[in-house]
Amino acid sequence: MNPAEFTNIATAEDRMWWFAGMRKILQAWIGRMPEQPSGRVLEAGCGTGYMSRWLAEYYGWRMFPLDLDFSGLAYARREGTPRLNQADLTSLPYRDGVFDAVVSLDVLVHLPEGQETQGLAEFLRVLKPGGILLLRVSALRILRSRHSEFAHEQQRFTRSRLKRAVRQAGFQLIDASYANSLLLPVAVLKFRIWEPLTRQAPASGVVVPSALLNWALRQPLEWEARWLEAGGRLPLGQSVLLLAQKVR
Repeated sequence: MNPAEFTNIATAEDRMWWFAGMRKILQAWIGRMPEQPSGRVLEAGCGTGYMSRWLAEYYGWRMFPLDLDFSGLAYARREGTPRLNQADLTSLPYRDGVFDAVVSLDVLVHLPEGQETQGLAEFLRVLKPGGILLLRVSALRILRSRHSEFAHEQQRFTRSRLKRAVRQAGFQLIDASYANSLLLPVAVLKFRIWEPLTRQAPASGVVVPSALLNWALRQPLEWEARWLEAGGRLPLGQSVLLLAQKVR
């Protein structure tokens, strides 16, 4: 992750449409867990620590936030996020089988292609038998953008590729779906047509728009959250959600 992006995230993640809408989608996805974790939960790639604090407050989970970059952890420390750790998720500083769940949101995409296998192997190692893995990753290589370049994104996934990687790591798949789907045509137009035509330089896309536009952009994500909460799946989208379990 580009360290400069943490400043943008810290100023936007409580109210920007993407963060707020994706939290609604995440709530719907968490509802598909076989059972809620009652012990330790690792957030692998916690950034500013916002999501660890939110998950702890909303669900009562005992979060263990970890990130490689001190730039994000500095914000987390400033907000009083407990149990912070600075480490590489491909070499986690924890004993085997100590977590009830591992949550990793939009982090595997920042590993060079192929290194996600090391990260997934570490997630499996630190989970207890029966422990749950919750992943979210950016989807579809065609959607790489100027923001992707700015954030130092290394790769993107399809749902089938992520499912295959998780199974090869030794997990049992529970469910997988695309998300952020209704805005897909807008994304293709912006990333594949507008940005190349205007030759825009790499820049962060984490910007809070006007109140009306922020509300309007959030609505499709909230509609998707309701669909996922009702048990639906989405056939294509800008993100992939996945739940898996360590069976032994």
